[in-house]
Amino acid sequence: MDATDPSRDADLEAVVHGARALVLADLTARDVAEATVVSLLEEAVSKRRWWLQQWPDGADFVTGLLAQDVQDALMEAYGRWPLCPHCEEPHALTVEPELGADPQWVCEARGEAVAAVGSLGAA
Repeated sequence: MDATDPSRDADLEAVVHGARALVLADLTARDVAEATVVSLLEEAVSKRRWWLQQWPDGADFVTGLLAQDVQDALMEAYGRWPLCPHCEEPHALTVEPELGADPQWVCEARGEAVAAVGSLGAA
């Protein structure tokens, strides 16, 4: 596929928008999708769009990376997110695999997946 191919650009945009929708669903499920938080998401989307343009083969990794980007931005601005819904001691869930397809929110204390990224509302 040519680097200037419009269908390539459309495919990459679909990946970025799909990942954005999943992370926004998790933010909404945990009642933190206020304007300033969504702005953090949009900033992360912009950076991941550039990253994906540089490395289109990384499309499967965008959702997990975007979730981690937002998690890091929230940690700096607000604190840990998302908190584990199963443990009494408050701790943030982590994204696993760190660089891979089909990312999950994982409770490291229990060593188990809580939900797929985009599915925290069901957790």
